[in-house]
Amino acid sequence: MKKQIPETYKKKLKKQQYRVVGAHSAVKVCGWTKNCLRGKGKCYKHKFYGIQSHQCMQMTTSMFCASRCKFCWRGQKAPVSEKWYGVVDSPKKIINDSLKQHAKLLIGFGGLKGADKKLINEMKNVKHVALSLTGEPITYPRINELLQEFHKQEISTFIVTNAQYPNEIKKIKNVTQLYLSIDAPNKELMKKIDRPLFKDYWERMLESLKILKTRKYRTAIRLSLIKNENMVEPENYAELIKIGMPWFIELKSYMWVGASQDFYSVENMPLMDDVRNFGKELLKFLEHYEIADEHVPSRTMLLVRKNKKGQEEIDFSELSLRRKEDADAGKQ
Repeated sequence: MKKQIPETYKKKLKKQQYRVVGAHSAVKVCGWTKNCLRGKGKCYKHKFYGIQSHQCMQMTTSMFCASRCKFCWRGQKAPVSEKWYGVVDSPKKIINDSLKQHAKLLIGFGGLKGADKKLINEMKNVKHVALSLTGEPITYPRINELLQEFHKQEISTFIVTNAQYPNEIKKIKNVTQLYLSIDAPNKELMKKIDRPLFKDYWERMLESLKILKTRKYRTAIRLSLIKNENMVEPENYAELIKIGMPWFIELKSYMWVGASQDFYSVENMPLMDDVRNFGKELLKFLEHYEIADEHVPSRTMLLVRKNKKGQEEIDFSELSLRRKEDADAGKQ
């Protein structure tokens, strides 16, 4: 049976500080988690949503992807596929082994000189997982079970998807926040930047946006902004956003790292002012959104839907979800 992660690629991942989990998952400590433990700041998810960077685990349940985006830091030998293949590990195995590997990767911080002991103790208790490390985590066949198990452990969940799997998006019963990555305002530019495997990539993205609008849980659209390439046609981005009507819109600067350096130069990385200016242009076509916040170190700007204002902070678990559902049912 074909394996998702070839042995040669596993070795490369290990050198890059990944830890492969089971047959198809992986963990890597985010730079912002390390920064937080060193007292050098927290990531935009903390500023925007209240996520504690030192208690955040970055992982994926699938290493393959259906696109070869030029701005991605993955190497060109990373696995690609339109469909799931290989074995399917159990959700509990993925979660337990991921938490163990995450803890091992952080063990050195316990002896860090001048480290905040409170943060060091708390880092052992993961409270949030970002399923956005690499690949396409939403394709994992037992994703709902995995999300439910995370929530039972009172760990909130963010999933980032490239909007190429509308059927899989439709199946997601509950997640703390679902992201669609929208990388271009028109079909031709999307093909140039994302280099998708699917021939009907644009139609898949539009269908994913339509589904996003129907979700009751928190939703977001992320625009990865590449200077001199996709920071164009704000009116067309706005039309796509209106289809999905997410709670949040994140405008995030492309970062000149990894394999993306083969396609771009450092000049393609927008400054914070570039991100701000594009956000203001975008808002001219989005009357239902407004600027909520920004995170200068990561060159990221947050727009929020006006009727969702004041609901940015996350306090989420399976238990709290049930309480909310019970309360909503009582109002009906």
